[in-house]
Amino acid sequence: MATVDLHPEIAPLRELLPIPDLSEATLGPMRAFEAPRPELSDDVERTDHVIDEATGVFVRVHRPKGVEGALPCVYSIHGGGYVIGSVDMDDAKFDRWCRAFGIVGVSVEYRLAPEYPYPAPLDDCVAGFEWTVAHADELGVDVDRIGITGVSAGGGLCAALAIRLRDDGGPAVRFQLVDCPMIDDTMTTPSSQLDDLLIWSKISNDFGWRSYLGELHGTERIPATAAPARATDLTGLPEAYISVGGADGFRDEDIDYATRLNQAGVPCELHVYPGVPHGIGVFAGTEPQARYQADQDDWLRRQLRRLDG
Repeated sequence: MATVDLHPEIAPLRELLPIPDLSEATLGPMRAFEAPRPELSDDVERTDHVIDEATGVFVRVHRPKGVEGALPCVYSIHGGGYVIGSVDMDDAKFDRWCRAFGIVGVSVEYRLAPEYPYPAPLDDCVAGFEWTVAHADELGVDVDRIGITGVSAGGGLCAALAIRLRDDGGPAVRFQLVDCPMIDDTMTTPSSQLDDLLIWSKISNDFGWRSYLGELHGTERIPATAAPARATDLTGLPEAYISVGGADGFRDEDIDYATRLNQAGVPCELHVYPGVPHGIGVFAGTEPQARYQADQDDWLRRQLRRLDG
């Protein structure tokens, strides 16, 4: 059995997370589970905007109160293995970022697999991004200072969005902050085969990819916009930040993607945290979670300072 050592602050907590493997049987209960809602600040205004009545796709816009003018924007895609999750998962992040950095945060509620396999979720993310750019004036967004971010499957969609916008000549993206992205459907790396992964097991990973790719799964017809690890041309993409835990099944695919971005001339800052599992955010209050978050904040701060000239 291939196993991995956890960080000493995380190891004693593993039994507190009886998260089941995702399958057809567990998908419904996992979607129905309501995690505790974080307490949010009154200093940030949040508004939902439906961008497609037919699909129900909408974006949630977060803006710091009392801040005038056109602000930088971070467009976010939530995680959940392509099969679960919602914009609610981004509320706490933008509650902090909007106040700390004076940005507008936009999170997209995209349709989920298996009911809506590729390319529907990515199409929704593209539509939300283009809607944000088209409504920049009313949202108070500076279109020359927009970055994108995503966690896990949201990180995979973030990487795919960057590729799609580059290929289609879409609106410019200035940076991509990609957190533990789910980007390799082949599941052939050593880390993807670890047997004792927390939060997101190899069984869940297989279910997520089968759900998302639908009839494409297992074929060679899978494009880079479905599984960005398959991309052969990474030139011309936005400057990137990739973070992943050493005890995360996505470790090896993420390290490889960051390496290939740099080799393609795309500056990419890579952080790998020994002993840290997928979903480190659920271990709030631990040293590795604080360091993981602080490093992302530092990079985002530097990107926004760069865009300010």
